[in-house]
Amino acid sequence: MAWAILVVAGLLEVVWAYFMKQSHGFTRLSPTIFTFLAMFASFGLLAVAMKSLPLSTSYTVWTGIGAVGAFLVGVTMLGEQLTPLRVLAAAMIVAGLALMKLTSTEA
Repeated sequence: MAWAILVVAGLLEVVWAYFMKQSHGFTRLSPTIFTFLAMFASFGLLAVAMKSLPLSTSYTVWTGIGAVGAFLVGVTMLGEQLTPLRVLAAAMIVAGLALMKLTSTEA
């Protein structure tokens, strides 16, 4: 269950990053509110997952999901550049996340 909670926390990190971009430096009210709500939920779920997962694993996976997810959202929804090297970088992050999961001795 901790892993499922951690994945949701990571996905919420993507949500808050997207809305933070949409807030234009917190000058737009609705995206700013969504940013902070998603941020609060993401941190809260991360804390719950950390009750049974190691810090090194949970934090790395959480930030990795956020990084790769933000990359994918940037490319698909915001028209950001997609290059072979950026895809390789994202793939390396995913490989690292898989290794963290495989080597985790908890939950």
